[in-house]
Amino acid sequence: MSKINKSDIYEKNLNFLVGSGASYGLLPTLSLEIKQHGSEAAHTVETLATMYEGNDDFLAHLFSWYVHQVILPAAAYDHQRITPNTTTRNYSQFLETILSILSKKSVKKRANIFTTNYDGMIAHTAEALLRQGSFDFHLNNGTDGFVKRTLNARNFSRYFQDHGVFDRHSKSVPQINLIELHGSVYWYKDGDKIEVDYNVERARKRVEGVPLRLDENFCDCLMDGTKCDTDLNPHAEIVGTENENFAKSYKALPIVNPTKWKFHETVFEEHYYQMLRLLSYELEKPDTVFIAFGFSFADEHILNLVKRSLSNPSLHMYVCCFDAAEKDSMEQKFLGFANVELVLLDGDLNFTAFNDEVFTTKSPSV
Repeated sequence: MSKINKSDIYEKNLNFLVGSGASYGLLPTLSLEIKQHGSEAAHTVETLATMYEGNDDFLAHLFSWYVHQVILPAAAYDHQRITPNTTTRNYSQFLETILSILSKKSVKKRANIFTTNYDGMIAHTAEALLRQGSFDFHLNNGTDGFVKRTLNARNFSRYFQDHGVFDRHSKSVPQINLIELHGSVYWYKDGDKIEVDYNVERARKRVEGVPLRLDENFCDCLMDGTKCDTDLNPHAEIVGTENENFAKSYKALPIVNPTKWKFHETVFEEHYYQMLRLLSYELEKPDTVFIAFGFSFADEHILNLVKRSLSNPSLHMYVCCFDAAEKDSMEQKFLGFANVELVLLDGDLNFTAFNDEVFTTKSPSV
C-alpha cells in the first residue's frame, strides 16, 4: 500500500513510532559508509559496536566518533537561531496533521509519539506551534514541577480539560504525549530522578566536555565506502586513563548505548523499561493504530515488544519503508503478521513524502 486512509485512523487510539529518518538532512544518523567484510552491506554504529564488543580501545574511538558526529550536533542544535528548513517544516506539518485529526475526534483527543530520537525536534516544534497560536493543545513530555521539571511515568496518564465558567460543560484539550525511548540530550540525572531542561547551551557544554578519543584516519575510514571493517585500526599508542576518562563521561550521557540498546545509568535504564511497558499497554488497547516512520527496528527490545503486541486483533500497524530494500527487510521482520501493512511509494519515502502523500488530511486519503 502507499497511503493510509483517514477513515481507518479517526476515532482510534493513535500511536506513532518515529526514528532517526525523520531528522535526516538536519542531524546525522547511525549509518556509516564502511562495508561489512565480504559484503556490500554498509555498517552502522550498532553493527560495529556489536562486532568489537569487549575491545575497549576500539569502542572508545567508535563512540567518540558517535558523540562528536551524532550526539553533539543534536545537543548544539539551536532551534531559535536556525532558519526554517525542510526538516523543521516536516516536523511542523507532522504535528499539524496529528492535531487536525485530534480536533475532529469526539472522544480521547490524544495521540502518543514514541521516538528513539534524542534531538528534541518534536518538543521544539510543538513550542513553535504554541507560540504561533494556531493550535490549542498540550504537549505532555511526562514532566512535572515548576523551576525544575522532572520525569515521572505516571504523568503520561494525565489529561487537560477546558470547563465552562459554571462547570456546565467541558471538553478535552487535544494532547500529544511525547515518549523519548532512547533518552534525550536535554535529560540530566538528578539523584533518582531525571531532570528535563531544554537549555541548549547547557546541553552543548555537557557533550563538549566529554574527553573524546578521536583518530582522524579511523574517523575517515568509517565514512569511506571503499573500506571494510578489517581496515579499521585505531591509533596504537594507547593510554589507559584516556579510555577510562572517556568511558566515564560517555556512560553519564542520557543516551541509549547502541551496543546492547540500553542505558548505563540505572535511573535512565529504569525509565526506559517503564516507557517500553507504556508502549506495550498502548498497543494492547482496543482499536489501536500504530504508525512507524524512519525506524529500522534495530532495537530488539522494541521489535520483540511490538511483535508480542501484534497478537491484539484490533491493533493495526503501518510500517513506512524508505525504499524497496527496506520493505524486504521489514517483510522478514514481520513475516506472518496479517495486521501489519508495509507502506511503500514509487520514490523514496522520506519525511516530506510521508507528510505529503502518506499521512495527510489534505486529500481524500491519508
